[in-house]
Amino acid sequence: MLGPVAAWDADGASVPLGAPRHREVLGRLLIARNRVVPVGRLVADLWEDGPPAGAVGAVRTFVAALRRALEPGRPPRQPSRLLVTEGPGYVLRAGRDAVDAWRFEDTAARAAQAPPYRAVALWDEALARWRGPVLADFPAAGWAAAEQARLEALRLDAVERRADALLTTGAARDAVVDLRAHVAAHPGREDGWVLLATALDRSGRRGEALETLRHARHVLAGPDGSGPGAALARTTARILSRAGDLASEPAGAADGVWDRTAAAWNRSVPTRSRARLHAAAGLLRDLAVTGADGLREARVHRRDLVAAAESTGDAELAAGLIGSYDVPAVWTRADDPEDAGELARAAARTAARLGPGGPPALRARLLSVVAVESRGDAAADAPLPRAAEAPAAEPWRLRAERAAQEAVRLARRLKDPALLAFALNGAFMQSFATCGTAAHREALGAELTRLAVDHHMPGHEVLGRLVRLQSLAGLGDLTAADAQAEEVDRLAHRNDRPLAAVFTSWYRALRGCETEGWTAARPRYAEVLAATADCGMPGLTRGAAVLVALVPVMRGDALPDPDDFARLDAGPYRPWLDPLLLAASGSTERAREALTTVPRPPHDLLQEALWCVLARAAASVGHLPVLRRARDELAAAEAELAGAGSGLFSFGPVARHLRAIDTALGDPSSARPADGGA
Repeated sequence: MLGPVAAWDADGASVPLGAPRHREVLGRLLIARNRVVPVGRLVADLWEDGPPAGAVGAVRTFVAALRRALEPGRPPRQPSRLLVTEGPGYVLRAGRDAVDAWRFEDTAARAAQAPPYRAVALWDEALARWRGPVLADFPAAGWAAAEQARLEALRLDAVERRADALLTTGAARDAVVDLRAHVAAHPGREDGWVLLATALDRSGRRGEALETLRHARHVLAGPDGSGPGAALARTTARILSRAGDLASEPAGAADGVWDRTAAAWNRSVPTRSRARLHAAAGLLRDLAVTGADGLREARVHRRDLVAAAESTGDAELAAGLIGSYDVPAVWTRADDPEDAGELARAAARTAARLGPGGPPALRARLLSVVAVESRGDAAADAPLPRAAEAPAAEPWRLRAERAAQEAVRLARRLKDPALLAFALNGAFMQSFATCGTAAHREALGAELTRLAVDHHMPGHEVLGRLVRLQSLAGLGDLTAADAQAEEVDRLAHRNDRPLAAVFTSWYRALRGCETEGWTAARPRYAEVLAATADCGMPGLTRGAAVLVALVPVMRGDALPDPDDFARLDAGPYRPWLDPLLLAASGSTERAREALTTVPRPPHDLLQEALWCVLARAAASVGHLPVLRRARDELAAAEAELAGAGSGLFSFGPVARHLRAIDTALGDPSSARPADGGA
């Protein structure tokens, strides 16, 4: 309806609706909104100047053609379920999600109740439904006039409310262009003029704002206008005096201050100045902790900032910019491993340019960047060693570990608490050289927490407590982990750290599984998977559904049902899942081949869990090299819960998995040679 009358099938292909009269019947039934339209009413509406002979038969022919077009798969003589004959006429039984006008109304209703940032996206979604004027191919039809006017009024209101939401988020400049077009097309809408003047004022264009208001008064006072209202006068007075009640403005007091300060900055600070680069670095650091959208944006623009920093040719300037991004990081798989690796290399290049005699604070920051961004295998510059082989030196990991150690040493020597907090974050990311390091990480988290509390660094206090939550869960001390979760939620609420709740919600699902069992925890995991799917951290959420699906399998002793995993995206965990699913499906030789070539699990929060998965697969097909390697790796974690150190899920005690490995190794039937040697 929002444009020419049209229809599409489930695949998005256009449905041919036939002649204009067919489309007119469909449009007339749509505006009836699931109410019956008598045949006589249809005839009168379609032929306003008087119906021809045979008009009723013609309407029935039109309806029959529409039924064939809209339900092409309907068997002959079976009644239509969409265009239904009912009583004296016809009714179109369409769901609300099948009609663009109704979807527009529903999305607009959600936007009206949403917070500003979400509201902008919803208003955009609602307005995107429009392809042109309502029922554009029947502009003069009397039967359409009321619905056309109603929907057009809703559209104009949506345009203005979207602009209001943009102003609330501080995006005044983004609102100006659309509002200019809006008032040009609809000059009689006083609210549009007020919003345009407000947007101009908050963009630092006070003169244009006042001129816009003068023009609005002239337009509204014209022969076709109703006269200027009180809103224009209030807006003019506010802009002139600067003493209006800012708290009552759509953007609120804080946003008003932001807009004026940003405008003053743009007027006062020269383009291409170093001050702009430093300010951009600070904004990106703050943006990254505002939520999912901010984190995504910060990730994209940080790459550009690093490129700009390196292009200056000034090693100290580049070091300050690259090293300024001390955003607390708790998850050990990078959201974009390729990008993280490049950032780590850029920091290492800049540190080399500074040399050992460079400012120690800058060196410590760069080394911390190397340590944090080299999490997992993000900085790998060669294929990963195979799980079936003996451990080998991995130069990229050794470099990252040494960077973390040196950063902590320099920060302690300088007695800089913020620098030490950043360095300890890097030390945490590099604390996974072996399995079974939960106690060591607990100590790191405790030190970071004390440091953050003493020096009022709430962001790093959240990080320290999350590290403690994870490590305490790994050690099985859920009571102590509960206390950390409560403190994290309190701090996050007080200091606007919405992403912290992602981790505490996952932990509470883990805790429920440990205390109440998988059956009780399953719906909680379904909720947390849905709630955090779009949290802006794909390194955490991609493949998470597979890890959850493995919980009941790994807490038991059997192999999984491959059908349970057929529709799940294993994401980065595919290499370690495949051997288990192959073994479960009876593809023994393929499972053994996969075990022979699978890389060792990453050195991160999930390494114990993934070694347990490989051990289960290896035991089922008698692959002794992987079994023995898993036994050696997991031995140090015998007192921990497998996977619980992630704070996401638990495969139960590592000790139980070790016993299963020992049983498989001692079983003569498992001693046949495996691919890669026995």
